[in-house]
Amino acid sequence: MGEIKLMKGNEALAEAMIREGCDAYFGYPITPQSEVLEYLSIDAHKRTGMVVLQSESEVSAINMVYGAAAAGKRVMTTSSSPGMSLMQEGISYIASAELPCVLANVMRGGPGLGTIQPSQGDYFQSVKGGGHGDYHMIVLAPSSVQEMVNYVGLGFELAEKYRTPVMLLADGAIGQMMEKVELPDQKPRKTVFPDWATTGKIAGKPRRYITSLNIKPEEMEKINHILQNKYAEITKNEVRYVTKNIEDAEYIFTGFGLGARICTKAMEIAREKGYKVGMIRPQTVWPFPTEIYNKTSKNLKGILCVEMNAGQMVEDVKLSVNGQCPVEFYGRTGGMLPSPDEIIEKFEECFIKGGK
Repeated sequence: MGEIKLMKGNEALAEAMIREGCDAYFGYPITPQSEVLEYLSIDAHKRTGMVVLQSESEVSAINMVYGAAAAGKRVMTTSSSPGMSLMQEGISYIASAELPCVLANVMRGGPGLGTIQPSQGDYFQSVKGGGHGDYHMIVLAPSSVQEMVNYVGLGFELAEKYRTPVMLLADGAIGQMMEKVELPDQKPRKTVFPDWATTGKIAGKPRRYITSLNIKPEEMEKINHILQNKYAEITKNEVRYVTKNIEDAEYIFTGFGLGARICTKAMEIAREKGYKVGMIRPQTVWPFPTEIYNKTSKNLKGILCVEMNAGQMVEDVKLSVNGQCPVEFYGRTGGMLPSPDEIIEKFEECFIKGGK
């Protein structure tokens, strides 16, 4: 068993970076994830030699990530919603150049500068490719501080396996809440780098270069075909989700991140009231767990999707269900959290009182 501590989500995320052998972190402070940079700046460099740098902007940070990733380094950045918007061009460059890195978005309410309260309004931006061009990131959705820790290691594993950016899509509440976590043992930083990395001129070796620029359209199409084949492989192999009480369920509550935790409590209340309600929680929101929704929905009377936004993941749920059962939505916006009682009220309104 690893070391057990009581930690705030953002600080646990930062500690996990250090312990997973991260070589470098480039970022810019923005609430509600500023503790990540603060925590790393204390002694991360002394402990492992990790480079920790506050850049002059989020645009600078993501391009520093691009450079470090091209050199074969384990590199990470974090931000919150407006800051992540500024990184979109760089993320698209990194995806096209097929470079591994891990990003974390601790979401806040929007649109615009919005509020510093938690939200899930960046789902579309994250899973649909918020930058230009046809690309995807693997997107992991933690629902606890423990998963904030676990997904750093998993994120690096997947990023390096597929040479692709991986995002941890959390929200302000998970970043700020304190929970007991089990931390991984300290891993050494890498000393051997992949053969594609730009590690300097080596006698007798071909020149290495990395770019996302391909002027000839036929060459750019080849790159796109390579990427799409990779995304198909990821979709086949890396879907992750959790289910509860779906064996006898007539209805399903579903959500991601903190919303899923609230749904779990609502499911327990619904069961106490005699309703056969189960739960599906995507751990990867890209690739989305389409199959479990499609398979389960054949025997359901309805699904209620709960999110801290105006309705985003619900679109993927509806596409997965493909009309096999009704799908309804309940959401709170602007940094407001849905309550279990509100979810039960919406459920009864849609499926019980309405006779569906």
